[in-house]
Amino acid sequence: MTIEVTRRGLVAGASGLLLAGCDKINGSASVQKLLGLGERATYSAQRLVSDRTALAPEFSLAQMSPLFRVNGNDMPASDDYAAHLASRFADWRLVVDGLVARPLSLSLDQLRAAPRRTQITRHDCVEGWSAIGQWTGTPLRLLLQQAGIRSSARYVVFHCADDFDGTPYYESVDLVDAFHPQSILAWGMNGQPLSVPHGAPLRLRAERQLGYKQAKYVMRVEAVNSLAHLYGGKGGYWEDNAGYQWYAGI
Repeated sequence: MTIEVTRRGLVAGASGLLLAGCDKINGSASVQKLLGLGERATYSAQRLVSDRTALAPEFSLAQMSPLFRVNGNDMPASDDYAAHLASRFADWRLVVDGLVARPLSLSLDQLRAAPRRTQITRHDCVEGWSAIGQWTGTPLRLLLQQAGIRSSARYVVFHCADDFDGTPYYESVDLVDAFHPQSILAWGMNGQPLSVPHGAPLRLRAERQLGYKQAKYVMRVEAVNSLAHLYGGKGGYWEDNAGYQWYAGI
């Protein structure tokens, strides 16, 4: 527990420096290279020494936060999303494709009818706040197994309905986190259907990662062997545009 708290404190402190205005320092090529080397070393060390199936802490109903903050976008601006919302997502489909043998197109009803997992976990935001909420959804590994993910795949990418100034939002994880028991595509929160501000109809919960990895408004899940061809090439919107680390394990 001491190691976990210390790591979170270091992450929060580092993010505070970013938010406080260290853009010029972080923007230098030498610092970016150094940060990249540190991230790769942390990621490699974590994968080497940690139990890949170890669970993030789970909590009781009594420990849930009375308020779970909304972060990021609270309403996608696209016409397609507005149409889905108006029809209560009746025609919405989750696409699972890329390096898979059997691409999927699943309705929200199909996802709700599939095997599910409910977990009460803590969301740790890079901005320094935390909240405990209950999530219900489809284990990501079941969808990847159903689709027949190919051996050449190394990452899973989540393409989302929202954007920032026209730049699409996306995130990604490696296969260790994709197949983790607590990695789910959640369609329920706190015993209710997922709300729009919290990412309806579907959001990722990868509970061993910081909050910015928990992509909202997920529309497509793509298996890939590289992240280099996606947008800015760093594996996520904030990684591409704000210098956040791709690996945000806690």
